Amino acid sequence: MKLPVLLRPVAVAAHLFAVFCVGLACALGFWQFGSWQDQRDAAAAKHVERTPVALAEALGPDQPFPKSQVGRTVTLDGTWLTTSTFYVDDRDRRGETGYWVVTPLAIAGPADRSDDVPALLVVRGWVARLDPRPEAPTGKASLTAWLQPPEGAAGLVDPDRSDDVIPQIRMADAIQRVDQDLYGAYAVVKADADQTNPGNSGLEPVDLDQVPEVAATTGWRNLLYGAEWLIFAGFALFIWIRWCLDEVLAQRAVEVEDAG
Repeated sequence: MKLPVLLRPVAVAAHLFAVFCVGLACALGFWQFGSWQDQRDAAAAKHVERTPVALAEALGPDQPFPKSQVGRTVTLDGTWLTTSTFYVDDRDRRGETGYWVVTPLAIAGPADRSDDVPALLVVRGWVARLDPRPEAPTGKASLTAWLQPPEGAAGLVDPDRSDDVIPQIRMADAIQRVDQDLYGAYAVVKADADQTNPGNSGLEPVDLDQVPEVAATTGWRNLLYGAEWLIFAGFALFIWIRWCLDEVLAQRAVEVEDAG
């Protein structure tokens, strides 16, 4: 009995080799994706767990936000700009939607004057309702907080620019509510750290899972390598299928010729 063309010993060897190549490429691709995710998780943990540094060591007042400082723990000293307090809506905390309470902190400068130094937006905590408005802090403060880049989700528009509630911490929205320069970032008060006048009394702490994730570019090489391996797997699968089709068509051509 004549074996089908795709079951001949040479074809079986080709099948096994193709399966090996495709399987190996897929395994390496998913391994690279896993490494990419592990690096992102490690980067987040690294920034959160590192020893706090002074804000000036992580970010300058006129400096674009460096991606390497996402989630960095920093110490802040300054004066609360009480009247510039505003709120960010649609913030989830353990399944309940509420508001972030944000007050700028004028970072202490050489002259230690709050009216002529840049300010950093500080998320003091979370509340479920704004009626009544939480009491805003006054005076000087010393804080430990997590540093974060400004938000900028597409499609979110402030429906009422005249009130004190905004949809996200975007510098273009915040600068309209603060009468001095702002850092290109915001900070989230670390509730369990030693603080002086942190302004979080009566507020729920903002949990780490509310803080935006580490930038996707962390470990980007692993991500690209993973994509390359999956592309190779697809190419190997295409070659295998095409070879099988060519073998079958060639065999049919021979059978037609012999029959004629």
